[in-house]
Amino acid sequence: MECFKVLIAGILVFYSLFANAQLFSPSDKRATTETRELFYSMQRLLGTGVMFGHHDDTAYGVGWRFDPNRSDVKSVTGSYPALYGWDLAKIEHDSTKDINGIPFKLQKQLVKDAYERGGINTYCWHMDNPANGKTAWDTTQHTVKDLILGGAYHDVYVSWLDKAAAYIADLKGSQGEAIPILFRPFHELTGNWFWWCKNTSTPDEFKTLWQFTVDYLRKNKKLHNLLIVYSVADFDSEEQFLERYPGDDYADFIGFDNYCTKSVPYYQAKLDKRLTILDAIAARHHKLACLPETGYEQIPMADWWTKVLLPTLSKHKVSYVMAWRNGRTDHYYAPYPGQASADDFIKFYSSQQIMFQNRLTPLGVYGRPNLSK
Repeated sequence: MECFKVLIAGILVFYSLFANAQLFSPSDKRATTETRELFYSMQRLLGTGVMFGHHDDTAYGVGWRFDPNRSDVKSVTGSYPALYGWDLAKIEHDSTKDINGIPFKLQKQLVKDAYERGGINTYCWHMDNPANGKTAWDTTQHTVKDLILGGAYHDVYVSWLDKAAAYIADLKGSQGEAIPILFRPFHELTGNWFWWCKNTSTPDEFKTLWQFTVDYLRKNKKLHNLLIVYSVADFDSEEQFLERYPGDDYADFIGFDNYCTKSVPYYQAKLDKRLTILDAIAARHHKLACLPETGYEQIPMADWWTKVLLPTLSKHKVSYVMAWRNGRTDHYYAPYPGQASADDFIKFYSSQQIMFQNRLTPLGVYGRPNLSK
């Protein structure tokens, strides 16, 4: 009976939104049917519930690793998250495992599982530095200018794109269709800790690299299942946010990563200010606003979810929010059973202002019915 109620409520919410303002199309004019339908669905759902995501959710958690059908989020709430975050890092070296030790074969299956249950998959890429093979956190040289056309390491970069493209091209659903992916390259680009950040390139160099990357994946590798996420780190104005923006033809979502690392009031105030700026930019550029990474490490505040995150998100037009991974017993961003904020997380999950997999599945966001959970 409960599943039936969720299904009916979801259908009523979803189809009541068809009369909303005109929808805008993906930046890729040749986007696949499922990709277009997902983008339209996420626009229709804007304001009906912020989709909650969790990085590497079904791969591992606190005290477990690679257990079938397991998720810390599901163990606490009874539902998987609506959105699942993954990383392409190490695919550039033909590694069998990603940067967090997940076998790519397993990762691929978990992506398919999430898609088949009606969930949404997003990828970042902590790509190693193509100029010297060091990690993504190597900022010892101005790498970006060497990767664009004519640069000393352009061919290396292209060969790495080829490897990622081959992997993405093999992410297919049960009917052989390409699984839509929210692709988030060069994330936190306004920081100073990655080789692609603002301290290692000019705005024009960065925009050129971004545009080349997206064009290459679309035109050369024929990947039309990507919705592009432009995600920054620090900013305090529209001008700062848009300084390195590659243009409306190269992004579908705009957002920023924002962690609770100082005081809770500081985090909440900063998050509110930045989301206010983002609301205006998203409306003007016809993009969907999102919060691709956030969280409070170890979540020491028992009511953080409903007293800090939820009321702040609820004031703005946010498509989705994603908590970072549950990597270790001292490094996690979603609660597990018995964790201090678990009870509050259940209240967060139960709010009509937040959407987990149980509410998303009945909506068939890819343009096809999906009743599995």
